[in-house]
Amino acid sequence: MSTVYLLLLLLPLVSAQTYHWGPCPTPKVQPGFNLQQYLGRWYEIEKLPASFERGKCIEANYGIRRDGTIQVLNTQFYKDKLRKAEGTAVVHDPREPAKLGVSFSYFTPYSPYWVLTTDYTSMAVVYSCIDILRLFHIDYAWILSRSRFLPYETVSYAKELMINEGIDLFRMKATDQKGCKDN
Repeated sequence: MSTVYLLLLLLPLVSAQTYHWGPCPTPKVQPGFNLQQYLGRWYEIEKLPASFERGKCIEANYGIRRDGTIQVLNTQFYKDKLRKAEGTAVVHDPREPAKLGVSFSYFTPYSPYWVLTTDYTSMAVVYSCIDILRLFHIDYAWILSRSRFLPYETVSYAKELMINEGIDLFRMKATDQKGCKDN
């Protein structure tokens, strides 16, 4: 009986994620990635569902801290309130600077944050995948922009890039950026 209750409690989280059988894909990342150019504000244009992002006007702001880590400040409007989440990003291997790790708690390990492509001035495509014993994986993917809206052609290009890298975008959806003020 308690198992049924546990499953019912987990159902909303499961439906807010994208699961697939098998190990994570390993897409190519941005060659010659320049972290300094990537820093600053990015607006979320589209994403795969994530339980921690349910609002509108979602944006992320990246900056370097004194200790060399990257401050990640995510904001969104959810249930008529501005919600903020501050985390830390690190470059694990300087030879692959486009493969960052991000954590929003001292108690959780760094999750992958891979920049697949960016032109630094208008758009970026980011992918994250958590592999569970190589049996299944949980995908996260974002199309980001320096402005709240991107041309259709740019969004199509970003999606095509992810599909060509083996990322399933069936559940990808647009983020509501209408009527937003800067957070």
